[in-house]
Amino acid sequence: MPPTLRTPRLLLDSYTPADEEGFVALFQDPRVSRWMGDGTASEAADRALFGRIFSKVYARELFDVWAVRRGGLLVGHAEIKRTETVDGHEIVYALTPAAWGGGLGTELAEALVAYGFGTLALTEVHATVDARNTASLRLLGRIGFEHVRDVVEDDGGVTRVLTRRP
Repeated sequence: MPPTLRTPRLLLDSYTPADEEGFVALFQDPRVSRWMGDGTASEAADRALFGRIFSKVYARELFDVWAVRRGGLLVGHAEIKRTETVDGHEIVYALTPAAWGGGLGTELAEALVAYGFGTLALTEVHATVDARNTASLRLLGRIGFEHVRDVVEDDGGVTRVLTRRP
């Protein structure tokens, strides 16, 4: 289980089985899922993904993944994990649309970066972002991430690889 992280307005802690409906709602929202992985998956696939957080990720301590809460409500998802795409540790995060626009994304991304540098003792932290996701690209640029390269996906889309160093 990952350690609990706190920011001024957010709590990042382990998922519980009671979080399933909120998790599925987050990942089923096309405004969110269009920027994650291969886009919106089936509800059954998202439920299976939620189950794997417990059966694989937490059980085998594969990487850190958190439920993001504000005022006791599930408002997002966060993780930091090693990936081949960046040959290092990548942050992944998503917030419900109701939580957009108030600086929570910046707060969340900064918490993940601080965890990567402080707790994991990383020398760099990466993010991969769809080139069309201008809001995330701006956010990450504001907090010190630099564009290092582009990856052309099988469907012709472009993913930006961004890196931040301490």
